[in-house]
Amino acid sequence: MNDSSKKPLIILTGPTAVGKTKLSILLAKAIDAEIISADSMQVYKHMDIGSAKITPDEMDGIKHYLVDILEPYEDFHVVKFQSLAKQAMQNIYSNNKVPILTGGTGFYIQAVLYDVDFTESEEDDALRRGLEEFAKNNGSEALFERLRSIDPESCDIIHSNNVKRVIRAIEFYEKTGIPISKHNKEQRAKESPYKFAYFVLDDDRELLYDRINKRVDKMLEAGLVDEVKRLKDSGCRADMVSMQGLGYKEILEYLDGQITLDEAVYKIKRDTRHFAKRQLTWFKREKDVIRLSRQKFENDGQILEYMCNILKDKGIVR
Repeated sequence: MNDSSKKPLIILTGPTAVGKTKLSILLAKAIDAEIISADSMQVYKHMDIGSAKITPDEMDGIKHYLVDILEPYEDFHVVKFQSLAKQAMQNIYSNNKVPILTGGTGFYIQAVLYDVDFTESEEDDALRRGLEEFAKNNGSEALFERLRSIDPESCDIIHSNNVKRVIRAIEFYEKTGIPISKHNKEQRAKESPYKFAYFVLDDDRELLYDRINKRVDKMLEAGLVDEVKRLKDSGCRADMVSMQGLGYKEILEYLDGQITLDEAVYKIKRDTRHFAKRQLTWFKREKDVIRLSRQKFENDGQILEYMCNILKDKGIVR
């Protein structure tokens, strides 16, 4: 496809707590863009604190898509995300604006950027139920070891507690005979149908981990326990996709009397740091990315200027 005929797409991603939200708003204002959230948790209503959901004040008049659109009992996965994101992009293009895809879920971003084909990995209800039953009877670690035996590369970027993604990876292999990591690599090798700039924001690892720890403390102060209690009282259960999110499953364990609050907080901080590390591993494997190390800039204003210059050079904005 001729590059001049491709529609523009901007991606701004990076590990959790690196400061994507603020920078995305600055960028959207500078280039007259609208934002699509590539976040697996901010899509849910009533889940504001634990997801670090952007507030209306923080949006500062910039239109956002895929935020607060699903109820917690609804499933959300990459295929649904891809469909909704493509619809949002059509709306943005019709408004004569540029879409900025921002968030930390690398697989979601890849699905849109390379228009990943999921037709050959349609879900098999019987197989999925069998794997869910196996995890229930034998534990998530045993399920994770099944994945390791067929696709060790996927185990580097999927957490053993993320039963949903582990099952999807095993399911893909069982149906196709191909490790999903190999499939993803092949999809990444495709030419993108978009004229794009793929920015990855990063920071010093220790500074990032410190911000993660402080963010969790602020979540507790803001009422995370009460938020999870309201969700529990409304019928949300541990096996729901929404309640598998970091911060929610641990507080639910506390409310169910399985662990103390201190243990829950420790697990949230530890697992969020591990999650950030896996995000960085994912983004290092992506091609054509533009790395934005905070260590090389004095402030967000300098990062914004650098990004805008690149977007002009690429012909994505004027």
